[in-house]
Amino acid sequence: MGPCRATKANGTACKGTATGSNGYCWAHNPENADKRRRMASHAARARPNREIKDLKKRIGAVVEAVLDGTQDRGRAAVAIQGFNSLRGVLELERKVRELDDLEARIEQLEQANGNGKEK
Repeated sequence: MGPCRATKANGTACKGTATGSNGYCWAHNPENADKRRRMASHAARARPNREIKDLKKRIGAVVEAVLDGTQDRGRAAVAIQGFNSLRGVLELERKVRELDDLEARIEQLEQANGNGKEK
């Protein structure tokens, strides 16, 4: 098959390979819109929750080790600073996912309304 005939929200051509007779790749095929939305929603919810739980567990372990005297306070302080940096990255990733989701939803609305252009 040839290249996907879709134009991405940023105005560039999609680099995917068309998989159906309508000339779209799987990601841009309107028939897959609901499945794509469900998959993106599920993926966005699952990964951050695991990472947040892991981060909480690791912070808790450091705090407990400091309180029971088995962890040096200086090393613990540096570890907590590192965990805080990880928290910031998780927050940034969440914001990017939200923007990507909004971009996809806007793109779908524009396609449903004739690319949103009035003539």
